[in-house]
Amino acid sequence: MKDPEYAAEAGEARFHPAPTLLENACMWICEVAIVVMGAIVILEIITRNLFNYSFEMSDELGGYIIVGITFLSLPVCQVYRSYHHVQFVQTRLSPRMQALSHLIFDLLSLLFCVVLVWQLTRFVMASHRSEDVAPTLLATPLWIPQAIMPIGMVAATISVLRSAWGNWRRFQAGGV
Repeated sequence: MKDPEYAAEAGEARFHPAPTLLENACMWICEVAIVVMGAIVILEIITRNLFNYSFEMSDELGGYIIVGITFLSLPVCQVYRSYHHVQFVQTRLSPRMQALSHLIFDLLSLLFCVVLVWQLTRFVMASHRSEDVAPTLLATPLWIPQAIMPIGMVAATISVLRSAWGNWRRFQAGGV
C-alpha cells in the first residue's frame, strides 16, 4: 500500500514541466558559481593564514555570486518542484480542480515575475545610466552584477509560463 504523502507528491509531479535547456543551463551556471565561490573562499583563507595577505575581494565577489545563484535557481526550483505545496488540500480536490488551483497559482506567480522583470530592468538601467561603481578595490560597475537579476527573472517567467500552459491544458482535458 502506498503512503498517502508519497502518492500526493507523485501526483504533484504531473503539474510541473520537465527541465529544458534553459533550466539545465541555469542549474549548470549555479553549480559552477558554487565551485567558484568555494575556490575564492579557500584562496582567501590560504593567503590570509599562510602569507598574511588578503585580496580584499572575496566578500564582494561572494555577494555577487550569491545574488546570481539566487536568481538563476528560480527556474530550476520551478521545474524540480522545490517550492512548497499545500498537499493536504490538493489531495482532496478532483484532478480538474487540482489543475485549476495550480493554474491560478501559476498565473499569480507569472504576474509577480513580470512585475519583477520590469522593476529589476529599470533598476539595472538606472544603475548603468548613473555609472554607479562598487566602493571597493575592484570598483565593479554595479549594473554588471545587477544584470543577472532580470535575466534570472526572465528565465523564471519562462518556466512559470510553461507550467501555466501545462496546467491550462490539464484543466481543459478534465485534469488528466
